[in-house]
Amino acid sequence: MNTTASTTAPTNTIELAPSFAIPLVLVLAAVPLLFVQKWASLPISLFGLFLMYQAATIRLQFTATDLDIYRSQNLIRSFPYREWQNWRIFWPAVPILFYFKEINSIHFLPVLFDRKMLQTCLEQRCPRQD
Repeated sequence: MNTTASTTAPTNTIELAPSFAIPLVLVLAAVPLLFVQKWASLPISLFGLFLMYQAATIRLQFTATDLDIYRSQNLIRSFPYREWQNWRIFWPAVPILFYFKEINSIHFLPVLFDRKMLQTCLEQRCPRQD
């Protein structure tokens, strides 16, 4: 019996669930730092709160042809996979940064969504070229 792998791209749209891990770590790390170095604690906690807001409002959707970024149901930007040259998730053990390169630009996004589903969707829809 012969089996063949399907080479067709997935056609369903997947929306990644938010992850508040990075914002929570930053905000919680700023609390003890408040007693040691007040001025260092303030920007770290503000950045953590900013990322928490972003995680609550921004959604990534993987469609059959594009990575779509939404804020509160409004499409902000669409990135067609055909223009992608490479992508990478930095520090796989503790993923904090998602990088992808298009033909004319480079993008970095904090990992504010389910990292396992992000990796799965990327591998299915836009296999790496390395």
